[in-house]
Amino acid sequence: MTGLDTKDSAEKRAVILVSGGLDSATVLAMARAEGYACYTLAFDYGQRTQAELVASEQLSQQMGGVEHKVIKMDLSSIGGSALTDTSIAMPECGGEGIPVTYVPARNTVFLSIALGWAEVLQCHDIFIGVNAVDYSGYPDCRPEYIAAFETLANLATKAGVEGQRLTIRTPLMSLSKSDIISKGLALAVDYGLTVSCYQSNDLGEACGHCDSCHLRREGFERLGVTDPTRYMN
Repeated sequence: MTGLDTKDSAEKRAVILVSGGLDSATVLAMARAEGYACYTLAFDYGQRTQAELVASEQLSQQMGGVEHKVIKMDLSSIGGSALTDTSIAMPECGGEGIPVTYVPARNTVFLSIALGWAEVLQCHDIFIGVNAVDYSGYPDCRPEYIAAFETLANLATKAGVEGQRLTIRTPLMSLSKSDIISKGLALAVDYGLTVSCYQSNDLGEACGHCDSCHLRREGFERLGVTDPTRYMN
């Protein structure tokens, strides 16, 4: 059953990509604060950690998501990333160029599926927590990429062709990690439910060493706020 079976067709809907991490939880809270009925979407794509998928479902339930979907695909079959290929060492800090934690074409794949669901739901907005300030240097997190995908979305869909413009919403794009956390705390986001670590264990405990752990910890430290992340050791 889809949201269209139970909700009024005039309802203000949005598809929210919710990975289970800090950024996407904040985006979900922002969309809810804007009055959207939120249809949340996560991906089981062969990533090292499955704890983030549990977190995505918990966040959707706690934060009022109307419906939550987990789409299964196997990006590990093509490899090319430390997030999907365990033979590639996980870096402990950012370096020069695009890091090995970049998953080839991941956001393009994710946004394409979100776009399809948005058409089915007859909603015009897709929210994604990409960021071009405190991020790891991924090419599919830049504003020019989002603008290009939005153009594609409106050329490639029935909704777009018929004048129902689709918008890719990126409310975190120009915010620092500490700014993101500050906004989330103001919206009562429970960051204790989120999993940011690239290689957390099944309990959602973080390694404390990967680039994502560093970025998260620095964001909380800049605010002088305790990070509720649970660590393995």
